[in-house]
Amino acid sequence: MSAVLKGDLPLARMREADLEEVLAVESAIYSHPWTRGNFADSLRTGYECWTWRHQGNLVGYFILLVAAGESHLLNLSIAAAHQRQGCGAALLREVMRLARTEGGQQLFLEVRPSNLAAQGLYRKFGFRQVGVRKGYYPADGGREDALVLELGL
Repeated sequence: MSAVLKGDLPLARMREADLEEVLAVESAIYSHPWTRGNFADSLRTGYECWTWRHQGNLVGYFILLVAAGESHLLNLSIAAAHQRQGCGAALLREVMRLARTEGGQQLFLEVRPSNLAAQGLYRKFGFRQVGVRKGYYPADGGREDALVLELGL
């Protein structure tokens, strides 16, 4: 199954064969990236794992869990070369569409308080803060809280 975002950029299910490239993007854009095990477990568990490519190059990807009327965006990432060009917004729109299609009535996510760019994107789409998870993320010199955001679908 594939879909099309932003013209000619195809969205396709993530496969085990994609993980090397996904991990390369992940480690290039995050100080504390997901591991191969995190992605492999998401694939094995049957989460909605999608990649977005242009001319064979990975633009971005997301991992979405949908269950019991709730959706949880576990990871949404855009390769550094494609950031600040509207790609994050395009991919987030697809996440929201897929979440609704799969029966999600709410979409939750966690974001670092230090990730102001991501917070701005999510707030632009109407997400609101509904909680804080203390010490959720690994960080240089310790742990960082997570802001829990929610959007009604």
